[in-house]
Amino acid sequence: MRPHLLLFLFVSFITLSSGNLLVSSQTTKPQPQPQTHLLKAADNETIYRVSKQLCWGCIAESFQFLFYHNLVRAAKWELPLMWDFQLEKYARWWAGQRKADCKLQHSFPEDGFKLGENIYWGSGSSWTPKDAVSAWSGEEKYYTYETNSCEAGQMCGHYTQIVWKSTRRIGCARVVCDDGDVFMTCNYDPVGNYEGQRPY
Repeated sequence: MRPHLLLFLFVSFITLSSGNLLVSSQTTKPQPQPQTHLLKAADNETIYRVSKQLCWGCIAESFQFLFYHNLVRAAKWELPLMWDFQLEKYARWWAGQRKADCKLQHSFPEDGFKLGENIYWGSGSSWTPKDAVSAWSGEEKYYTYETNSCEAGQMCGHYTQIVWKSTRRIGCARVVCDDGDVFMTCNYDPVGNYEGQRPY
């Protein structure tokens, strides 16, 4: 394996790990409660409600989103992105909004973007974060660096957002919609794709 790929894999792992450490270091220590009462055993309804809120595959999905984004960035010698849990929370909210209809729709009104955002829809439930990033980064073939433009009739803004030089943070989410299809969304900060500027 090439040395720069090994370095990239190491940096990706450290980036994800440091994001987790950062969040845990910001949490406040809970105050001890007086032991004047015994904890009530959780009933089935409470267990069901809490388990529905857990996302069992989220860590693996987060790592996939981050890893494949940074792999694309490494090809252009751009700094790796860091996982941001606030961006992930926003992406999860929007994916939740799209769960009922799986509509390929951005969370921002047209021209009202405060965050970068890539969205993906796939028919069937087997689509993964790797598939979404591959589809977005596949637009590279339509982008011409010299003219800083896309081929006529094609899109390349998803790709340029992934490799945008000043973007530092990412948060993504994947949801299986009620109809069995998949909706994925990633948010980026700072936002990229400024008109007249090159991505790298």
